Amino acid sequence: MASEGMDETDQDGGTGTPAPAPEPASDPDSDAVAAAKAAGPANGGSVRVDSWIWSVRLVKTRSMGAAACKGGHVRVNGERVKPAHSVHVGDEVRLRHEGRERIVIVKQVIRKRVGPPVAAQCYVDNSPPPPPREAVAPAGIRDRGTGRPTKRDRRDLERLRDLPGPGAAATPDSHRDRDTRRDSRRSTHRDPQR
Repeated sequence: MASEGMDETDQDGGTGTPAPAPEPASDPDSDAVAAAKAAGPANGGSVRVDSWIWSVRLVKTRSMGAAACKGGHVRVNGERVKPAHSVHVGDEVRLRHEGRERIVIVKQVIRKRVGPPVAAQCYVDNSPPPPPREAVAPAGIRDRGTGRPTKRDRRDLERLRDLPGPGAAATPDSHRDRDTRRDSRRSTHRDPQR
């Protein structure tokens, strides 16, 4: 009963008008910004690049981010970096992943993985648009249960893909080399009793 003896004028500082009610935070953008700030480093410093590209959902796992860094597929401000390289606000991060290059500018540094709408607010995406689906050649799809491809099927697939077959790379001199090797084996493997 802490309110006993208090009237409305005591709650508003003696002005006689009721205090305004706090506004509900219904703006989804403010919730996203608050979530991103909570996921950021404590002192507003920097974060490891492998952790950041995982946090903003450019890669599926942190280990994939580390592997991309080790493979030379991640550049920060034009330089190849190791997984432990620090990322700061304003850095340009280039990532080659899944057949396309992503170019992003760090707008906010976060350490924890957040949802896609929040992650999209943590960077500015300057990536070229992905190629249209029609431009990507479909892989050879076989009917389920047909088993292994036969030699004829394999040759048909190679012809469709414009790949040279196993005999197409042979040059006229390669036959001569093979015959020479065969003759040298015959001369070394003779029966000593003859």
